[in-house]
Amino acid sequence: MKSNESSNGSSDVNQAAVALRELSVQDWARFGVQEIAYIRPVVVNGVKAMSIHAADGTPIGAAPTAELAIAAIEQHELAAVRVH
Repeated sequence: MKSNESSNGSSDVNQAAVALRELSVQDWARFGVQEIAYIRPVVVNGVKAMSIHAADGTPIGAAPTAELAIAAIEQHELAAVRVH
């Protein structure tokens, strides 16, 4: 790697860090909404299930198991994360 490539990489990281620090509360609330969904365990009418939420917390679905919840998320081209 050339020395100027290293400094350009650092510059890109610094610019990204500055951009993230400048995000408003509303921007952070929407961050990842179109890319990330999370699942968490719930009990619905006495039955265990997995609730599926957009990154901002909006409920977008449910599934009987974590595996099915993750499959549904991935089918919609989102990244799945699990909240404990």
